[in-house]
Amino acid sequence: MFAVIKTGGKQYKVAKDDVIKVERLAGEAGDTVTLDQVLAVAADDGALTVGAPLVEGATVQATLLEQGRGDKIVVFKKKRRQNYRRKAGHRQDLTVLRITDISAKGAKKKAAPKKAAAKKDSEE
Repeated sequence: MFAVIKTGGKQYKVAKDDVIKVERLAGEAGDTVTLDQVLAVAADDGALTVGAPLVEGATVQATLLEQGRGDKIVVFKKKRRQNYRRKAGHRQDLTVLRITDISAKGAKKKAAPKKAAAKKDSEE
């Protein structure tokens, strides 16, 4: 079973016991975090449920392992022949999570409603 979640403006494909680094979330090491922005859930039998845009009732539970910072990146701006140079650094605040549970409650595999609607329109 896996899920596609959204946090910090990014999307992550996660399964149980995965360890991921996401943008900073509030909490201390050992806290439990609930991620409720689930975009898709795939069951063990291969059935995929895709939300529009979110899967209702689906949640992902994770344990916060640590708060840290990413590697430093160099931001360098230059305009040629203008004697303009700016150099700055940046380290992103990160949270390390371990996925403990994926719950797909309320996730229903939907039949193709567009085909059914098209047939009804053509009959009239």
